Amino acid sequence: MSRFIRHMLMVAAASAGISAGAGAQLLGIGVAPPIGLPVPAGNLPVAGPVLRNILGQPGAQQAISPTLDTVSGVTENIAQSGGQNLLDLRHLRLQELIRTNRRTVEDDGKGLPVRRGIVAILDPDPAGLQRALRAGFRIAADYRDPALALHIVSVAVPDGRSAKSGLKLLRKVAPELQADFDHLYEPAGGSLAPMAAALAIAQGSGGRAIGMIDGGVASHPSLAGKSIEQNGFAGPPQPTGHGTAVASLLVGAQGAFHGAATGSRLFVADVYGGSRAAGSATSIVRALGWLSSKHPEVINISLVGPPNKLVQRAIQIIQSRGVEVVAAVGNDGPAAPPQYPASYPGVIAVTAVDASGRALPEAGKATHLDFAAPGADMAAALPGSGYTRVRGTSFAAPLAAARLLVAGSAARLASEARPGKGRVGRGIVCGACRIDPRSVGAR
Repeated sequence: MSRFIRHMLMVAAASAGISAGAGAQLLGIGVAPPIGLPVPAGNLPVAGPVLRNILGQPGAQQAISPTLDTVSGVTENIAQSGGQNLLDLRHLRLQELIRTNRRTVEDDGKGLPVRRGIVAILDPDPAGLQRALRAGFRIAADYRDPALALHIVSVAVPDGRSAKSGLKLLRKVAPELQADFDHLYEPAGGSLAPMAAALAIAQGSGGRAIGMIDGGVASHPSLAGKSIEQNGFAGPPQPTGHGTAVASLLVGAQGAFHGAATGSRLFVADVYGGSRAAGSATSIVRALGWLSSKHPEVINISLVGPPNKLVQRAIQIIQSRGVEVVAAVGNDGPAAPPQYPASYPGVIAVTAVDASGRALPEAGKATHLDFAAPGADMAAALPGSGYTRVRGTSFAAPLAAARLLVAGSAARLASEARPGKGRVGRGIVCGACRIDPRSVGAR
């Protein structure tokens, strides 16, 4: 992490008066208070003109606490100025998530957020689990998923240890156990702050089923009469801007606005409960289990994070049952580490393009890339009413997922793909699905 970026973000926040109001102007709705930027120690070098100009903009806080239009005016410009700048901002964003949630979140030793003091074990061997308990581990949760036929035991590490130290000890005393951190996953662009809007409820009937793992979905005229069922895996589901936007791109319909699979039944698994400090691997596994019981043909995951044994195994099971998983590649630039679940084998990895068919410069680089879809210069629903401009791979993935549902197979979807500019995988799909923000009065 470049120390001068910390310094410049602090200066930008102070001098430009960045506040919750800045985010509210961008979204047209209320947002959570901004993250307090850290105070750097010592005399720091002055940032170069590119970053100084970018971070001095009134919207600079959104690079750290993203809104629906996660890269508008800030990260987009930073992406154009170089991949290392995006990596620095990614590091700062993750460290701020850890710093502001120290009671429940800690660093895994590589700068990634994980649940504090927790290690998760997949299908534990009884003898190995007993050795772990004798070594001072305590069972924090014992979860059996009948839909996935998985058994997950979360153990609290011995007192005084970090999750990193606890995982190391566990692998020493019971090396046969399949253990991992309970990593946290982020939305690939957008706000997870709970919104002052009612939760969308099941009202109508639909045809083919599609699922999404995200934040909760708010009521909106474009979702009225739709078959929407929600379930929470980090507490009761809470309406969020990110989840609402993704849902509208899947099944929404109002006037000039329409999603890409408007006649479908939508199942929403909220793994955040309105908190950025949620979205854990174990919550995602539970969400996949619930969705599996609903028999969707496609599941959209507009979230990103590191590889995780539990998530990988659950996705493998889902895929073995013929369910397609579509995931966003993230918005931290091509120099960032490959993001998951998009990088898992068989998962359909989706990047984003603008109105001219050009790959977004801030789009991430997965281990493989399947398709691109519109992810900029477009509108999506706001919680309650109205529309906003959105940008990011989060909003390309649901268009690709919906189109995959309609097409019926990845092979048929590939036959629809059209050439684009830059890194777009097999091509751009659902190109006509972009809704011009002007046509719906998007803010």
